[in-house]
Amino acid sequence: MPKSRNCSFCGDEFSSGTGMMYVRNDGTILYFCSSKCRKSSLALKRDSRKIRWTKYFGKEEKGKA
Repeated sequence: MPKSRNCSFCGDEFSSGTGMMYVRNDGTILYFCSSKCRKSSLALKRDSRKIRWTKYFGKEEKGKA
């Protein structure tokens, strides 16, 4: 059974064999469901909590005011 992944930017679930896996120099692995999410996160450096179409919209980190 293919393992499903969650997009690191928008939070949507996508199946294995689609999307993109991005590995940073520090070893952090990011999964992206589409080029839209990849470009928004890496090239444009957008915050997913401020983009309406993401599942993380409006979610604030605990401990920050």
